[in-house]
Amino acid sequence: MIKLNSIEEFNEVLEKEHALFILKHSTTCPISLAAFDEYESFSKERQEFPAYFLTVQESRSLSNYIAEKSGIKHESPQAILFANNEAVWNASHWKINTKSLNDSLEQVN
Repeated sequence: MIKLNSIEEFNEVLEKEHALFILKHSTTCPISLAAFDEYESFSKERQEFPAYFLTVQESRSLSNYIAEKSGIKHESPQAILFANNEAVWNASHWKINTKSLNDSLEQVN
């Protein structure tokens, strides 16, 4: 998992990767902590798949930019799968788990 801090970093990885996940994480929410743990487990199982995250409190402008670019209303925690520069899947709160993340990869195969 790689932490993103800026809009520039996000745009770089979006151009570089065919497909990738972004997790919007809140450090003050216990549901977000559970989602982060699931995301981290997924990332360790699927090391070949690019997994990025941002901390909403530290990167509010990046979080807002992703919401605008993807057309997906901001929530946290929130996982978004991008493929070919477009958001193709998303989930929030308790719907972020290793099974849903793995299942979503069918969108990019």
